[in-house]
Amino acid sequence: MKFLRLLVLLFALPLFAQQGGMWVPSLLKGMNEKEMKRLGMKISADDIYNLNHSSMKDAVPHFNGGCTSEVISDQGLLLTNHHCGYGQIQSHSTLANDYLQDGFWAYSKDQELANPNLNVTFVVKIEDVTNQVLNGVAALKTEAQKQAKIQENIASIEKTFSKEDWQENRIRTFFDGNQYLLFVTETFNDVRLVGAPPSSIGKFGSDTDNWVWPRHTGDFALFRIYADKNNRPAAYSKDNVPYKPKHYFPININGVKPNDFSMVVGYPGRTQEYLPSFAVEQIVEVLNPAKIEIRDAALKVTDSYMRKDQQIKIQYASKFASIANYWKKWIGESQGLKKSNAVGAKQNFEKNFTDKVNKAGKQAEYGDILNEFEVTYKEIEPYALAKDVHSEIFLRNVEALTLAYRLQQLENAYLTNGEQAFTDRKNNLLASSDNFYKNFNAEVDEKVFEQLIAIFSEKYPEQFLPTSLKNVDAAALTKELYGTTALTNQKQLTELLNGDAQTVIKRLNNDKLYSLAKQVNTDFATNVAPKYNELNLKNTGLQREYMKGILEFSTPEDRIFPDANSTLRVTYGKVNGYKPKDAVTYDHVTYLDGMMEKYVPGDYEFDVPEKLIELYNNKDFGAYADKNGKLPVNYIATNHTTGGNSGSPAFDKYGNLVGLNFDRVWEGTMSDIYYDPAICRNIMVDIRFVLFVVDKYAGAQNIIDELKIVNKK
Repeated sequence: MKFLRLLVLLFALPLFAQQGGMWVPSLLKGMNEKEMKRLGMKISADDIYNLNHSSMKDAVPHFNGGCTSEVISDQGLLLTNHHCGYGQIQSHSTLANDYLQDGFWAYSKDQELANPNLNVTFVVKIEDVTNQVLNGVAALKTEAQKQAKIQENIASIEKTFSKEDWQENRIRTFFDGNQYLLFVTETFNDVRLVGAPPSSIGKFGSDTDNWVWPRHTGDFALFRIYADKNNRPAAYSKDNVPYKPKHYFPININGVKPNDFSMVVGYPGRTQEYLPSFAVEQIVEVLNPAKIEIRDAALKVTDSYMRKDQQIKIQYASKFASIANYWKKWIGESQGLKKSNAVGAKQNFEKNFTDKVNKAGKQAEYGDILNEFEVTYKEIEPYALAKDVHSEIFLRNVEALTLAYRLQQLENAYLTNGEQAFTDRKNNLLASSDNFYKNFNAEVDEKVFEQLIAIFSEKYPEQFLPTSLKNVDAAALTKELYGTTALTNQKQLTELLNGDAQTVIKRLNNDKLYSLAKQVNTDFATNVAPKYNELNLKNTGLQREYMKGILEFSTPEDRIFPDANSTLRVTYGKVNGYKPKDAVTYDHVTYLDGMMEKYVPGDYEFDVPEKLIELYNNKDFGAYADKNGKLPVNYIATNHTTGGNSGSPAFDKYGNLVGLNFDRVWEGTMSDIYYDPAICRNIMVDIRFVLFVVDKYAGAQNIIDELKIVNKK
C-alpha cells in the first residue's frame, strides 16, 4: 500500500532537530532515534520498546484510563499525580480522617488502602493492522458504510488476534483513519493507595496556579499494584501479592539543567493538530467561549460554598477540580490560539497544501476538500454549539440534571426492552445512589442550576430552544423545580423508584424537574443530534482524505506525527525556560523558596503545612538539595504533552526517572491544536521534591528503601 510505504519513509529518514510530536514507541527506530540522540539521548529505541526483552514501555501503565503512571520498584510501587489519585484519596477521607487535608502514608503494606474500580493497564505489544482493518472499505460508497465496515473488521481482528487469556486486544485509529494499530494489553484491578501528601503540597496553588508557571506543586501520589500468585491480573483479594514488574525505573537525584535532554512517556488523551482553519476559528470564536461561561458560573457557586463549609469542601473537592481543569485550559487555549495567530498559520498551511495539490495534478483527489470543509463547518456551527451547551448544562455541571438523564435512560430501557431491562437498570441505579448522594449537596446544586438555566436560555441556539425556556425567569423556575423534586433526596428517590415500571414511570413524569430535563433531552435527540452526527460524519471523511493528502505531500522535515488518542506515546525535547511576552523571561526551575513566598496562612490554595515550614527554616533537605543548597520543586521542558500525560514519567538521557509530568504552561495550552515550540512547555515535579516529601516530611523510610536511587552525572 502506497500510504504505508510513505509512513515507513516518514519514520525512517533523518531531519533537523526540532521540538514537538507524540510518537508511537514501536516506530522510533530511524528518524526519531537519530534525532533523540542528536538531542543528547544515550539509550536506544530498543531500550524504550522491545518485544524480546524488558523495556521502558513495560513500566508505564495507563492509570485508570485517564492518566499515566510508572513503576518505580521491583515490588510494583507506582508513582502518578496527586490529582490523578484525587478521587481515591477523597473516597477514603472523612471528617475524622481527612487524607485530602492531612495526607496519607502507609508505613507497611498491610496499611495500604484498596480502591474498588481503580485499575492500571500495560501495553504488551503493538502491531500494525491497517491492511486488515481497511480490507473491503475502499469499494463502499458512503461514509456510513465505510465506518460500519471498519468497525466490523476491527471487531473480528480484536477477537481473533493471538493473546494470552488474561490479556485484551484493542485497535486504535491513527492519522484520522489512515492507519490502525493493535495494542495487546493487560489490566491489573487490585491497585492500593500507598502514600499521598496533604493537598497543601499535592495541590498547592490549586486553581489559581493551575496551568500557570512559575509553579510550586508537589503533585504526586503513590500506589501499589497487586497480582495473584502467578503475577497475573486478579480482582482484589487479601491473598494477592505485590506485582513483580518486567521493568522499573531507577531514580536520578542529580537533577536537571538547561538544555538537558528530556523525554516523557505516557498516554496523551486527544489532540487535533491537523484541523482546518475553519474548525479552529469556530473553536476560538464560538465553542470555547460558551463552555467557559458555563463552567465559570458553576465554579463560582461551588467555590462560595466550599470556602465556608468543610463538609462541602470534601464532597466537592474532586468534582470542582475536574470542572476547573478544562475551564482554565479552554481560556488559555483560546488566548494562545489568538496570540499565535493559529488561524492564519493554518490558512498558510492550506495555501501551501493547495499549491502542492495543483502542482501534482491531484485536483480530482484533493482539490475540493478545503471548500467542502468551509461549507460543512459553517453548517454544523449551530448544531455544535447546541451540543456543547446541552452537554455542559444537562449532562455535566448540574448533578440533578445528570441524574434525570440516567432516569430517562431507565424509562427508555422499559420502552425498548421491557420490564426486566427496566428492573435491571433500576437496581443498578439504586446501587450507585449511595456514592452519588455521598458527594451531593442539594443547596449547592440548586444554585448552580439557577445560574446555568439562565445561560441555557440565552446561549442555546434559538431555533432549538424549547418554548418553555425562552425568556425564562431562572429564579422562579429553580424555586419551583427544586422545591418539589424527589431527585435531590436519596430517600425520596428510593421511594419514587419503588414499584413496577409503569408505576415508576408515571411518578417520574409527574416530577417537574425530571419532566423539564426529559423535554430538553428529547428535543436535543430529535432536532440537534441527527443533523450534527450527519455533518460530523461528513467532516470525519473529509478529515481522513485531508490527512492522507498531508502525508502524501509532506517531507520528513514536516514532522507529521499522529494525533493523540490515549495510546502510548513518546515525546522528547530539552529542559528550558521561555519568554511568554515582552520583557518577561521564565527560568526552567522553581524552588521551595518560591512556595514560601506564596504562602498565605490558612488560605484555601496557598497554605503550607507547619512541618514543611520547619524543614524549610532548618534547610533540612537531606540528599535532595541542589549544589547551591536549594530544594527544587518543579521544572519545565519542551515536551509536547496534553491531558492524559498527567503522571507521565520524565527521563534523563540515560532513561532514569528525574521528574513527574503534571501540567502545561498557560500560554501553551493551545498545543492540542497548534504547537508553538517557542512558548509550549510541560511542567514536571522534580523527583527530588517527591523524595524529599516522602523521606523528610512523611518519614516513610519503608518507601525510600524500595527505590533504586542513582546519582547519574
